[in-house]
Parts: sequence; structure tokens; C-alpha cells
Amino acid sequence: MYLIKKIEVEIKKMKIAFIGAGSIGFTRTLLTDILSVPEFQNIEIAFTDINQKNLDMVTELCQRDMNENGLKIKITSTTNRKEAFTNAKYIINCVRIGGLEAFQTDIDIPLKYGVDQCVGDTLCVGGIMYGQRGISAMREFCEDIKAVTEPNCLLLNYANPNAMITWACNEFGVNTVGLCHGVQHGHHQIAKALGYKQEEVDIICAGINHQTWYISVKHNGIDLLDKILPAFENDAELSKTEKTRIDMLKRFGYYSTESNGHLSEYLPWYRKRPDELEKWIDLGNWINGETGGYLRVCTEGRNWFEVDFPNWLKEEPKKYALKNRSNEHGSYIIEGLETGRIYRGHFNVVNNGCISNLPDDAIVEVPGYVDANGINIPKVGDLPLGCAAVCLNSINVQRLSVKAAISGDEMLLKQAVLLDPLVGAVCNPPEVWQMVDEMLIACEELLPQYKSVIADAKKRIKSGNLVKRNAIKGTRIKTKTVEEMAADKDKARALAGAAEKAGL
Repeated sequence: MYLIKKIEVEIKKMKIAFIGAGSIGFTRTLLTDILSVPEFQNIEIAFTDINQKNLDMVTELCQRDMNENGLKIKITSTTNRKEAFTNAKYIINCVRIGGLEAFQTDIDIPLKYGVDQCVGDTLCVGGIMYGQRGISAMREFCEDIKAVTEPNCLLLNYANPNAMITWACNEFGVNTVGLCHGVQHGHHQIAKALGYKQEEVDIICAGINHQTWYISVKHNGIDLLDKILPAFENDAELSKTEKTRIDMLKRFGYYSTESNGHLSEYLPWYRKRPDELEKWIDLGNWINGETGGYLRVCTEGRNWFEVDFPNWLKEEPKKYALKNRSNEHGSYIIEGLETGRIYRGHFNVVNNGCISNLPDDAIVEVPGYVDANGINIPKVGDLPLGCAAVCLNSINVQRLSVKAAISGDEMLLKQAVLLDPLVGAVCNPPEVWQMVDEMLIACEELLPQYKSVIADAKKRIKSGNLVKRNAIKGTRIKTKTVEEMAADKDKARALAGAAEKAGL
């Protein structure tokens, strides 16, 4: 990920809108990245969110940063989505539809059926149901985008399930690119394990979001692929925290982008037997495989932010400088398109033949170049067969999920859950049908496309003619109270700031 060429330009004033701007750390990080580009320090910014309280807090914090950096921008902060979108050239989406309350159902209900998820926001039954809520909302967002934004407005989607949301938005007729930081994080991890700085190691990653494979890893033109496995196995920390990823590397020959906990829930082998789970995860950090780990840290982060917010305003403001930018792709893409400076990254786009042994309609995560001519995606060719097969399993689930969410087709939805690798390893068909009924009912207000379906589901559940469930507890860690978090305020504040894309 880097800017290849610097070009001095002058751009016309433009508007960037954020959906789900009440997110604690993510909105502020992305906005800081954008305003660190000198040419963007006179643009229009609009924030929109359905939660007025969170929107007000984040707006106050970001406006304070702007004022302290000497910018004259006044944030348009509104719960009126169309007002925020009007005349926007770029829209950044970081919503969590249903917030943490709906997220809780994505974790808790599957556990009653023996399905143990670490995150539950990309694949598995939690990710599928999250996608049903998200796609329902995105249909309305996309109608507004087409109605009031600038022609050819670009939607940069950070919301999960990233591939499903990006897939649906493109079907709704909005030019959408999905963005994630998994490739950058894995790139850093590989370089460090091999004893290099990240910028010294060149990579090509290809696959689907959260199942992207480092198919080329080189230093000064020398191939390093065969050195990654021994480097990870001999690393004191990585050999403990990345056991699932190392096992996949051993059996498929390529390292995967996503964290140990995430990866373990996308596959049928690592989380299906509760008595074996600890062989594949590590509880030192939630991201290594803790049951419901992301839900826990997001909950703790939200609770702490609400208590600690006045102290955030007393801290030093963010400094808008190029050296302070994060590795998130969003600001670099906008900079490339507006200034012509060439940027290389990895983006989620409609395949259209880029990966030749994956379906054309799928959303793939692949290398791309951005300049004034647009976002340009080179042809990758075939993925290694084993890697492609893993991705194909997930793509089939994604396609069914997207079509179900758009049409409100109960059968497609239940087929998607049944075909999910981890669910299929744990549940039989009657259990899947009943689990989906429960999850539809739990989020009824957020699933208008299933209104009649949910009415029938309620009748089935109320009848009492239910299948027996195989409930498990998983490896859950107790959510800390605000009082408990206060014992380490610095850690609590860092957690709140890092609770990204949680819609807080």
C-alpha cells in the first residue's frame, strides 16, 4: 500500500458524507486521514447517523480537531440522511445495522444450537443475518444516493459483511468498492516474522474479503513463500496466537489475511468440537478466537466512551499531517482519484474475470491501482486450486445470502445458513431451520423484507413442536463493567478508540 507518485494539483471543492458517523474511533480516524491531505482542507463534510447522542459526541470531537488545526470546515451533522447525501461526491459507509443489541442475537442464538463464533459479522450464521439487516438498509441508502448525490458518486463501504454489502450495493446500481485493513495487517505480520520492515516486502493478495491469500511474497525480487511457515512456527508469539492460520498455511500452502479468530469461524474444522477448540485459539486477545470476543470489546468500548467522553475533549486534538495517516485505503483512493497521484492497494470489487477461477459476479479482494483515470484492477488469473475451493464455498453462501436479503426469500436464506461451512459441521437441517426462525424473530423490526415470513416463524416457535438444541457456552470472557475498566483507564480508552465499525 503506497502512493507511487506525488503530483501538486488544485481541486474543486467537494463533499464527503459519512453514514454511521456515530462510530467511536472509526469516523475520526478516516476523517483525520482525509483532512491530512493538503488539497482536502477546504472540502465539505457531512455526518449522518440514527443515534443523535453518539452523532453529537463524535461531531463535537471531530469539529474540535478541525478548529484546532485551523480549518474553516463546519461539519453538517444530521439524522436526515438525504440532507447529508445531497451533492456528495463520495460516501463512506461504516454502519452497524441494529447496533450491539442485534449483534448480541447474532452470537447468542447460534450458541444455543452449538455454533460458536468469535466475531459473527462476515460469514457463518451471524454474518449471514447481519447481512440481511445491512442489505435491507442499504437498499434505502442506495435509492437516496442515486437521487441526491453527484452523478457517479462513489460509495466506499467499510461495513460488514463487506463482500455481501458491496455485492448488494452494486446490484442496486451504486458504484461501490469494499475496503478492509486485513491485507495490510497480514502484510505487516509476515514481514515482521521474516525479519523485514513492511515496506521491504512486496505482496500480491487475492481471494475474497477475509479469505484473501498471499499468493506472492517477495523481497528484492526473491520469492519468500516457502519461508513463511517455518518463520511462523518458530516465532514464540505467532506460534501461540495464530494456530488456525498456521494450520491452514500448512495444508493449503498460502497464508490467509484474516485473524485467527475470524478465520476459524469461516471453516468447518476448527470450532465444531467444543472440547477441541482451545487447540486452535488463544485467549490472550479476543481476536485470536474468544467466543463472542468482538461483541465483548465493542460493548466495553461503547460503555467506556459514554463515561469518558468529556476527557477525550481535554486531550490533544488530532494533528492533520500526512505522516499521521492510518493505513486505511479510503483517503488514499479519494486522493488518487482527485489529484492523479497513483495509489496501490487491495480492494473489494466485482470480479468480472479478475480471478479467472472464481465466479464473475462474486466480490473479490484483489490488487488495484488508483489515479485520475479511476480504480484500475489488473487480471490476477487463477488462484491456487485449494485456495479457490475455500473461497468458492464462501461465495456460494454469500450469493444465496445476498439474493435472499434482496428478495426476502426465506428458502434462500435458510439454504445459505445450511451451506455455511461451520453451521453445516455442527447442525442438521431441522436445527438450521429453527435457528433461522429464532433469529428472524429476534430482529423483526430490522427485516421488513421478511414480514410475512416472520409471522409464520412465530407460529412455528409458538407451537412448541421444536427440535432439541445442543447449547454450548463457548470460551466466553465476562464483559467488564465501567468500574472494572476504570482500573486501567489508558487501556480502556484505547479499547474505546479501536472499537471500529461497531456503529457505536
